[in-house]
Amino acid sequence: MSKPMLVFDMDGVLVEVKESYRESIRATVLHFTGRSVEHSLIQYYKNQGGWNNDWKLSRELCSVYGKEIAFETVVEVFNQYFLGHNGVPGLIEREQWIDTTDVLTRLNERYDFAIFTGRLHEEAQITLRRFAKHLNWLSVIGDDNVTHSKPNPEGLLKLMADHNVVYYLGDTVDDAKASKAAKIPFIAITAPGGNFAAFSPVHFIDTVNRLETVL
Repeated sequence: MSKPMLVFDMDGVLVEVKESYRESIRATVLHFTGRSVEHSLIQYYKNQGGWNNDWKLSRELCSVYGKEIAFETVVEVFNQYFLGHNGVPGLIEREQWIDTTDVLTRLNERYDFAIFTGRLHEEAQITLRRFAKHLNWLSVIGDDNVTHSKPNPEGLLKLMADHNVVYYLGDTVDDAKASKAAKIPFIAITAPGGNFAAFSPVHFIDTVNRLETVL
């Protein structure tokens, strides 16, 4: 008999990305505009929803600072910073796995695991191979595995078709919107309150390390 399934967003939930994806946004905008973006401004956009794609957010911030850059050019430069270029290591190598208590190892005995992330599928796999080979991920759905990105619930609906999905864990408004649209109970990885009130998460926790306390 299959186990109930927990579905995780990745960035900010399983992986600390301030020095990888967020820093790649900052480096890309600095490259094109000469302006340094504060992390607080990036978080402001993330909190509004609709900015799950870091390429699009990088392009928007360039526009805010007066530079209109072709999307394909932004993607190329962003990926050079994030994945590495000409022998320079990518910022992806700065990522840190958030679970420091082996909570996921314990929970994986009781629950099936899946991921629905705004990352590309292979970028998610790179990080899972580095940090989480010991865990059993039944499915990893990246942004390139769906037709419609979050907050569209397409990825969650795909998982629900084959599995008993009981919770989606995320840290952004787009995660909450997707969960609500799919009618899946949502666990918010954040400080209590904030921008999630309208989506009525079933639980608030400040880190995945506390997940056992609410399951």
